[in-house]
Amino acid sequence: MTISTRSLILSAIGAATLALAGCGSSVKLDDQAGNGAAPITTANVPGNADSNGVASSNVAPVVVAPSNADADAAGLTRVIYFDFDSFVVKSEFSGAVEAHAKRLNAVKSKKVVIEGHTDERGSREYNLALGQKRAEAVQKSLTLLGVSGDQIESVSFGEERPAVQGSGEEVWAKNRRAEIKDR
Repeated sequence: MTISTRSLILSAIGAATLALAGCGSSVKLDDQAGNGAAPITTANVPGNADSNGVASSNVAPVVVAPSNADADAAGLTRVIYFDFDSFVVKSEFSGAVEAHAKRLNAVKSKKVVIEGHTDERGSREYNLALGQKRAEAVQKSLTLLGVSGDQIESVSFGEERPAVQGSGEEVWAKNRRAEIKDR
């Protein structure tokens, strides 16, 4: 092997290493559901309490109630919303997950795809990973209720298919979701 061939190979390896290092994210997607850590709330953020120790915040909580567009003709909620940077299925959506589990357990030939979505914040790679974790969290909830894994497919679209265009907390809250669709 000549010196120019060897240097060409080494420079190609170096370029590939730099390209792969640039794709990484320093944000870790840990399973938040069972790690024992307290969820971040306004009460446990330093400097976020008044003189009596009562939590105070100038940020209004955003509650996204399922709309008519989120339910199908049978009244099943098809959209599960998530908190910022989270893939924990909130207890307010447990009824919807249980209803889908009953439906899928009753008809074993029925199959669904769960699409994970995120808001526009974060890198493309991070949002694809977070969307996948959201879809898989709903899938895990269904399988824990007896649904066969063969009936469920999970896919992530990250930030690529927003439900609502624009920026701001109300828009972002509607885009942080997992959608359960029949196949």
